[in-house]
Amino acid sequence: MLIPAPDVALAEAFLNRLAAETADTPGVTRDAYGGGEERAHKIATEMATRAGLEVTRDFAANLHMVLPGADRSLPALYTGSHLDSVAHGGNLDGAAGVAAGLAVAAGFAKAGIAPPRDLVVLATRAEETVWFPVSFCGARAALGTLPMAALDTRRSDTSRTLAEHMIDCHADPQAIRQARRSIDPAKARAFIELHIEQGPVLEGVNRAVALVPAIAGGPRFREARILGEYAHVGSAPLASRRDAVAAFADLVSQLNEFWRELDGAGRHVLATFGVAQTDRTMHAWSKVAGRFDFTLDIRGTDLDALTAMRRRLAELVGDAATNWGVKVDLGPDTGPQPGFLDAALHARARAAASAVNVPVHIMPSGSGHDALAFHHAGIPTGFLFIRSQNGGHNPDEAMQSKDFEAACRVLAQLAMTL
Repeated sequence: MLIPAPDVALAEAFLNRLAAETADTPGVTRDAYGGGEERAHKIATEMATRAGLEVTRDFAANLHMVLPGADRSLPALYTGSHLDSVAHGGNLDGAAGVAAGLAVAAGFAKAGIAPPRDLVVLATRAEETVWFPVSFCGARAALGTLPMAALDTRRSDTSRTLAEHMIDCHADPQAIRQARRSIDPAKARAFIELHIEQGPVLEGVNRAVALVPAIAGGPRFREARILGEYAHVGSAPLASRRDAVAAFADLVSQLNEFWRELDGAGRHVLATFGVAQTDRTMHAWSKVAGRFDFTLDIRGTDLDALTAMRRRLAELVGDAATNWGVKVDLGPDTGPQPGFLDAALHARARAAASAVNVPVHIMPSGSGHDALAFHHAGIPTGFLFIRSQNGGHNPDEAMQSKDFEAACRVLAQLAMTL
C-alpha cells in the first residue's frame, strides 16, 4: 500500500510564519480569542487552501481543514490541536499538531491519493487555560459539551467574558447556549492528536515518538483562598493569631510531604501550588496577613493516588481551621477527569509505527490536551508525543525536523489504514 510522504516543507513554512507573525519578544503570544490566535488561524487557513484542502470555520471559530476521502459517507478521521499559546510561550505547543495534520493532508493531495475517509485537520481555540479558567473551550464547544456558564468566565488579562471575545472573533456564543455541535461523535471515526512532549523523557530514551495510552487529569483549584485576621505583629501573640500565611505554609509542607510518600511508593500523581500571594493593597511587613490567595493543581493518571491526595487535602483544610483559626475556601474544582484512551486505537497506532519503521516509547501525558475533550465525548482517541527540547511553555521550545517527519509518517499510515 502506497503511503504518500508528508509535506514537511509546507508544515515547516507554516510554523515559521507562525513564529514570525505572532512574535512577542521573547517568544510568541497567541492569546485565546484574541489577535494572536486570530492571526494564527488566518495563517493556517492560507496554508490549508494552498494545499488544496476545504476550509470552514465553525460557530466557535475552530478551523476544519478537510482533505476529501475516497468514501465521504464514512465517519471522518480527525487530527490536529490548538493554536493559542501562553504569553511569551513557545511556537510549537499545539501548533506542531496542526502542522503535522497539514503535512499529512498536503502529502496525500500532492500525490493525488485519497485516504479511505475524509481527513479533517482541526485548529481548535482556547486550549491554554491561562486565558480563561475553562479547559478545552474550542474543542468542547465543537463537541457540544462546553457548559453555558463558561461563556461568562472572564479572560485573565482583559476581564472581558468569553462570549465577548468570541463575538470579537466572529464566533456565535448563542450556538453554545443552544448546545449545538459542529462535530458529531457518531460521524467521527477517531481523533488523533500529535503534540510536542514538553519534557525530557523521549530525549532520555532516544525515541522520536511516544504513544500515549492515558492523559492526566484531576482537581484544579484556581480561586482558592485562606481567610484569617489582620493584626499588628507586635500585639498579636501566637495563641491569638489567625495567620493566613502561616496556615498556607503549613498546608504546602503537609501536602508535599504526603505527595513525597505517594511518590516513594511509585504512585503517579503531581501537586503544584502555582499562584501564591497576599493582597498587595493590604499586606505590610508589620501586619499579620488576614488573607492569602493561591492556586492548586493536582493531576495524574493513578486514580487511587488522586483520591488519596484529595482526601488528604480535605483533612488539611480541617487542620488549618483547628490549628490556625482560619477558613480555607478552595473554590470551584475546574479540573478535567483523567482519560484512558482507546486501547484498540492505541494498538493500531503501534502497528502503524512498526509499519513505517518508527520505534516508539509508551508513556502517559502529565498535561491535559484537547484529546481529553474528544475522549470524554465518546470518540475513539489516540495521542502521540513528538520528541522536543527545552521543555514547553517557554520561548526556547525546539523540535528536530527528522523527529517531526517520523511522527507524521505514523499519522499518514494511520490515515490510510484506519
